[in-house]
Amino acid sequence: MRPPRTEWDGFGFETRQVHVGDTEEHGYSARVSPIYLTAGYRFESMQNGWDRFTGENPGQIYSRNLNPTHLVAEQRIASLEGGTGAILVGSGQAAIVTTLLGLAGAGDHIVSTATIYGGTQSIFARTFPRLGVETTYVWDWTDEDEWERAITPETKLLFTETIPNPRNDIVDIAAVARIAARHGLPLIVDNTVASPYLTRPFEDGAHIVLHSSTKFLSGHGAGLSGAIVDGGNFDWANSSRSYPGITEPAVPGGTSILEKHGPRALEVYLRSTIVNDMGPALSPLNSFLLQQGIETLSLRMDRHVETTHRLAHWLAEQPEVARVDYAGLEGHPQHELAQRVYRGRPGSVFAISLAGGRDAAEVFYDSLRIFSRMTHIGDTRSMILHPATTTHVGFSQEHRDRLGVDDGLLRLSVGLETADDLIADLRQAFDAVRDAGL
Repeated sequence: MRPPRTEWDGFGFETRQVHVGDTEEHGYSARVSPIYLTAGYRFESMQNGWDRFTGENPGQIYSRNLNPTHLVAEQRIASLEGGTGAILVGSGQAAIVTTLLGLAGAGDHIVSTATIYGGTQSIFARTFPRLGVETTYVWDWTDEDEWERAITPETKLLFTETIPNPRNDIVDIAAVARIAARHGLPLIVDNTVASPYLTRPFEDGAHIVLHSSTKFLSGHGAGLSGAIVDGGNFDWANSSRSYPGITEPAVPGGTSILEKHGPRALEVYLRSTIVNDMGPALSPLNSFLLQQGIETLSLRMDRHVETTHRLAHWLAEQPEVARVDYAGLEGHPQHELAQRVYRGRPGSVFAISLAGGRDAAEVFYDSLRIFSRMTHIGDTRSMILHPATTTHVGFSQEHRDRLGVDDGLLRLSVGLETADDLIADLRQAFDAVRDAGL
């Protein structure tokens, strides 16, 4: 009798999203990986404890930085993205903070595209300055001169998103990667909205990929989680900047993490330092829920983008709508890029702006009965949000104007419901706007 397969290199995306990371090591031949609800693990001996704390033995020490339940999802996400390894943490925000603080500290500098998620902008504006890390935004990622003006000797990394929300103004990762390569800087890409099913940033030259895996990777909205994926493709030793935690020995005469772990150096470094020290731990239960979601990622994403494509085109024809921010529409500034990278289907999170402004947006928003009014995306359920009064409420009017987040703008995350039912819900909300004389 031949044993079950455990190596999945070279297999298709759909096969890997179901099988990678699932091995007989989980015990009792359980077909679904068990949940390890334990804080710690026994050491076999004093020597075994020493080996684990020094990294000679890669086994578990404490669930704060490594749990057997997490390993399944970590290996699966790394495989789907094409990375060398991954780390699960408690949320997408935790993934961003963990990664950036692992590479930048007091006196350092980050350069980011401007149209990123509002919560990430809050980290850059509110939290990182208190730690001595400053951020400069590039407002036009196609302008290489703007990048050159933004990057300084203190810059430690570049940051961007594949599909920014709320406005679906997609970014050419390959173009940004060329700038990062020219300066010898790591490029970090948040791939939450696209997921590895629609695009894989490592293939375009990115070095680290992040996810709020609460969203599309999970798909059900039942638990928080975040993922950090190491591309294993950045030359830490010969970078133009210094990353001593990776390249220098932790003790005099010792071996650096880079020398010991090679392409997995960033993953091991973040797991053994920032994740271990700051404790953004993920519950094993939420890790289990994430695994369940990943198994249907491709099926869900196909339905998400198919319905979104139809809704966006329908919305563009409605007289109450002043603008549809969806790169799959002809005439959108990134339409050509959407065709090239996403085959004309750039995800399922986009925005509309109502001609009647704030008053019309409020009537429309409050009239919906299928779309859930909530701050979340990537769910099986369709959702809507008014960014100006929620995710972007703390931004100045000038900043919101530059981002294009006007008072009439609404963000939609299209779920898996019947498209005709969603259109009917939108139609009756537009009727309410018309009846209100707006």
